[in-house]
Amino acid sequence: MKGLVKILKRVILSLLLIALVISVLFGYRDMPFDELKSKYAPVSSRFMPLDGMDVHFRDEGNKTDSIPIVLIHGTGSSLHTFDDWAANLKEDYRVIRMDLPAYGLTGPFPDRNYSIDNYVIFIKNFLASLGIKKCRLAGNSLGGNIAWNFTLQYPDMVDKLILIDAAGYPASSKSIPIAFKIARIPVLNNMFTYISPRFIVESSVKNVYADKSKVTDIIVDRYFELSLREGNRQAFVDRLSFYDKVNAHLKIKNIQQPTLVLWGAEDLLIPIEKANLFHEDLPNDTLVIIKNSGHIPMEESPMESLKALRSFLKD
Repeated sequence: MKGLVKILKRVILSLLLIALVISVLFGYRDMPFDELKSKYAPVSSRFMPLDGMDVHFRDEGNKTDSIPIVLIHGTGSSLHTFDDWAANLKEDYRVIRMDLPAYGLTGPFPDRNYSIDNYVIFIKNFLASLGIKKCRLAGNSLGGNIAWNFTLQYPDMVDKLILIDAAGYPASSKSIPIAFKIARIPVLNNMFTYISPRFIVESSVKNVYADKSKVTDIIVDRYFELSLREGNRQAFVDRLSFYDKVNAHLKIKNIQQPTLVLWGAEDLLIPIEKANLFHEDLPNDTLVIIKNSGHIPMEESPMESLKALRSFLKD
């Protein structure tokens, strides 16, 4: 009996030592907000008090454009994923983008409600605060899911819809970023809120790119450092713990707005089969597949995806 107790003590001590080593090597404190703001919120950035948050956004370009383009990013990302699009589009259009609650510099929802319905309410309140009554609405991944749900709930506010590797149909991923996997595993996801190695972020970003060589240190640093904004790691876990309405996609066929379905041919997270489902269900859409591109073509293949977008906007 005494021998068993000694063995248990040694095992527990070993586990504690391993946990300590992991914490020392891979544990990260939240980065100070002012430091993140100085690096990722230049002069063009603004902050809006909204629903108990201070929402980071940018409103750029042609102020006479009465129907602005509104860009919504995906899970774990930020408004920066649209940098190349915004730089190009603002020459002719008013372009608005924001950090969704849980990501970027905005920080978490105060009530930790990360349902699609709550995100739709957030977008409605955000646009109302800017006095926008109608827009061209674009969303990538989670942002695409929010965009088509918003269009269904507020059809009079959407002139055109752009779905970029959008979520919404039942999942059938061919490959899932490791950060997404960890965030759904009990116990491990609790550790993830303070032990979040940079290499996991790098692996996760490369997972959604087709051409891994395009994933630079600058890109990885941005994703990694913005994840260290206070509350974001817990919010990341909270969002991936939410399960959206199972049959919501059955209403997609009711969307009447002209819609561009834009997809990376090599998307493994939301494969191209889902693009075909949108194409089949939407009564008034244009399907464009971007070759040699993954889950975020506006970031990985900005010029190719912009060509399709500009053609759609002109039509």
